[in-house]
Amino acid sequence: MATLQDRPLQGATPRQSARASWTWGLIAIALFLSVDILTYFAAEGLWFRSVNYLDVFWLRLRTQVVLGTMTFLGSLLFAGLNLWRARQLSFDDYCIVPSAENRRRGIGLGRLLPLAMGLALLLSVSLLYHGQLALTRWHSIAADPLPTLPLWLNVDTGWRIIQQLMAQPWQLGPLMVIMLGVMIYPGVGSAIATLLLSLSFSLVLSSKWSRVLPALNPTSFEQSDPLFNNDISFYIFRLPVLELAEFWLSGLFLFTLVAVALIYLLAGKRLSQGRFLGFSARQQRHLYILTGLLLLTTSINHWLNRYELLYSRQGVTYGASYTDVMVDLPVQTALSIITLSLVVIAFSRYLFGFAKHRSRLRVPSFAILIATYLTVALLGETLAPWLVQRLVVQPNEFQRERPYIERSIAFTRDAFNLTDIQEESFNPQNNLTVEKLNNNDLTVRNIRVWDTRPLLESNRQLQQIRLYYEFFDADVDRYTLTKSDGTTERRQVLISARELNYEQLEDTAQTWVNRHLSYTHGYGFTMSPVNTAAIGGLPDYFIKDIAHVPSNEDVARSIPIGQPRIYFGELTNNYVMTGTRVPELDYPGENDNVYTTYAGTGGISLGAWWQRLLYSKHLSDWQMLFTNDFTADTKLLFRRNIQERVKEIAPFLQFDGDPYLVVADANAQAASDTSNPIDPEGSYLYWIIDAYTTSDRYPYSDPGGQPFNYIRNSIKVVVDAFNGSVSFYVADATDPIIQTWAELFPKMLQPLESMPPALVAHIRYPEDYSLVQSNQLLVYHMTNPRIFYNREDTWRAPNEIYANESQVVEPYYLIMKLPKEAEEEFVLLRPFTPSQRNNLIAWLASRSDGNQYGRMLLYRFPKQELVYGPEQIEARINQDPEISQRISLWNTQGSRANQGNLLVIPIEESLLYVEPLYLEAEQNRLPILARVIVAYQNRIAMAETLEQSLQAIFNPQRSGGSTILRDLNAELLN
Repeated sequence: MATLQDRPLQGATPRQSARASWTWGLIAIALFLSVDILTYFAAEGLWFRSVNYLDVFWLRLRTQVVLGTMTFLGSLLFAGLNLWRARQLSFDDYCIVPSAENRRRGIGLGRLLPLAMGLALLLSVSLLYHGQLALTRWHSIAADPLPTLPLWLNVDTGWRIIQQLMAQPWQLGPLMVIMLGVMIYPGVGSAIATLLLSLSFSLVLSSKWSRVLPALNPTSFEQSDPLFNNDISFYIFRLPVLELAEFWLSGLFLFTLVAVALIYLLAGKRLSQGRFLGFSARQQRHLYILTGLLLLTTSINHWLNRYELLYSRQGVTYGASYTDVMVDLPVQTALSIITLSLVVIAFSRYLFGFAKHRSRLRVPSFAILIATYLTVALLGETLAPWLVQRLVVQPNEFQRERPYIERSIAFTRDAFNLTDIQEESFNPQNNLTVEKLNNNDLTVRNIRVWDTRPLLESNRQLQQIRLYYEFFDADVDRYTLTKSDGTTERRQVLISARELNYEQLEDTAQTWVNRHLSYTHGYGFTMSPVNTAAIGGLPDYFIKDIAHVPSNEDVARSIPIGQPRIYFGELTNNYVMTGTRVPELDYPGENDNVYTTYAGTGGISLGAWWQRLLYSKHLSDWQMLFTNDFTADTKLLFRRNIQERVKEIAPFLQFDGDPYLVVADANAQAASDTSNPIDPEGSYLYWIIDAYTTSDRYPYSDPGGQPFNYIRNSIKVVVDAFNGSVSFYVADATDPIIQTWAELFPKMLQPLESMPPALVAHIRYPEDYSLVQSNQLLVYHMTNPRIFYNREDTWRAPNEIYANESQVVEPYYLIMKLPKEAEEEFVLLRPFTPSQRNNLIAWLASRSDGNQYGRMLLYRFPKQELVYGPEQIEARINQDPEISQRISLWNTQGSRANQGNLLVIPIEESLLYVEPLYLEAEQNRLPILARVIVAYQNRIAMAETLEQSLQAIFNPQRSGGSTILRDLNAELLN
């Protein structure tokens, strides 16, 4: 007998070599992914530590790891064990004994091939989809909706697949390759698909951490829906998590069932043999348990669909209607029960097998239930609702729908915070006099004649200084000026940041050193009063130029300037390194550039080699490893765009699209406190961003074209433009959503009382929020269900002519004295007109100052009297022969006259209409304020300044020769 040493050495078989290659390949992929994940979270953790939100990062990371690990291991173990079991139960014989009996059994190639190809195609689509999903979700925390695949198959899902393949036909090639590979190697294909499926599910569910955390300890809304009597918190917090779990399980069970069935079909080279003899008893039991699980998730899906009726659009209003409650609700309940019965039968088949004496009873019962399910689904989801809607509801629609209309009105008004609006009557007396104008001098002196667009264009021509500077936006705010005698005056201003836009540099100057080491920050701002113009009609400035020279002592005393460097802003989209051997451009001087070195507290140290290596990989910038310009004090400032910065810290909030710059001494005790000396090297620039809690799951609430149907302005965010620090302040502590997040992140969300008083003086009612609310108010000011049903009193926002084009009037800020109030305040105002007429019907005032912040007042005009609307005033302006002749003359002299925003300004018990007129050259756009048009009652005046126009109307004897004064024809205003 030969010993072991005497036997010839045998090489590895091809199958062993392939298996070893697959093993080492999988190990390499696992190592690569592990290193990528670890470096990503290490880099992100250091960034969160630099902004003092490391505890937020750790809680989010723990939640993501738990969700991702649970989903990945659960999916991998479930699908993997079932595939392993399928391999164990597959036939091993490679040929079918030719016999008459075998030729009669099973199915032939004509039916086997299409069946196998269909299952392989389904598996391939799942494989391709999950591969794409895994790639797109890698390093992503976007709070986008759940993917639509893989869910229980339906027409919508199939149509979306076809649309995607038609839009990207190149995907057909990989799809066919995958399908052939799965059919030839079903075991290997299923194993790869299992890994990708587990990874994609893991990434999807871990990215939904902001859904799962609030569901663990939700705050009650203390209000229930009238249909199911569940607290609103169930729909806001827990229903999305149940849908998330149903998404995961249905996709996992469907994939596993298809993969196992395909393995059974293709085992033993049955395609080459051309016949499939059928599933064995153990294989059938295996398939029945998987079918039962899939049917169980289908039953859950139908049960959850009952709650989706609260968001139905089937009736005359949003939410569950008569047909939904009387037809769709019983249908979904019945489908859930029928499917649950099928689950019981499928599980009993698995548990008790196929005894001959029982099979006759069970087979018909299973088929009958399937037929019943299909019949109920077909008739109950299509024909029955159609018949009930047309035969029962429409002949008596208001009576049938009245309770549901009342629900929609009440819940929509509550979800958009319209119930807190206080309604008042406003009856214009048209008794405005010079004396009353003098009594409202602060309102008059803050009437805005400069709009943001012409001011920005002028800034770009006059204040941009260099190509690489840019004024991205201008924002309306109010500042308190302290006079020499100690008295104060509030002034409405337009403030605009001078940011650095690296993309404006010439191509030859766009080097790595300039982009990341030298051009690091913007410098300063301009501040302009809204009501005056300089000589020649150009903007007047409180603060201008690189030197930031104040226009007078009052401004110098009240506006702290210091060193207004902007390292964090709206245009700071690139990362920079500070504290290097390359000097940072500070600002252009008279003879040469001035340079500086960043001395702020923001940034991440790059002193150690491992930190440079970590962020070289994280930012995919390997030049960071090889540059000689770094020192031990070098810091990395990244994620400098303030919108990106706050979204990364708090992705569970929605942020306003218009951050605004504030100049303030955060250490002052009040906005008018000038006792603290101004540090000439200090930084006094801050960004304020409004943040919202939103949901699309509020029952019966009409979204009105928005992606959400619940919103609250719950948070004010302050970002230091120099240091990059971010602070979150709770502005609406009554919001249950923000209460839930405050319990999760108690150190992150601070009470508004802890905001520095100098910054509190600049918080304002946000335009975006007011726009959403006022748009909803156009319909949902009607609380009477019959008036609402008939749409008898629908409103609209009026139109105005701006730069020779028609646009909708949006909310605008004023400093004004509200009726019955003693002092002027900063107000956001929007007028309304009836849907089919042009006269004013109401105006909404949203308050911003002090204890009145957040309160809204709706002033209704008497319906029996005519109150001129913006369109009527503008029609008369454009039809006036003398005014139109003057405008036409300007338009034919190489320039263009543009009408600005028409403002409706309530003063005591009267309305004043003010519209600026700008003039700009066609070749070199430098807008100037050419005229100011004022209308009151039946008179209209156009003069060079607001004061002259007002004097022409209220004191015509003293008006100048260049002023145009006309009497309006009231008939033309109707």
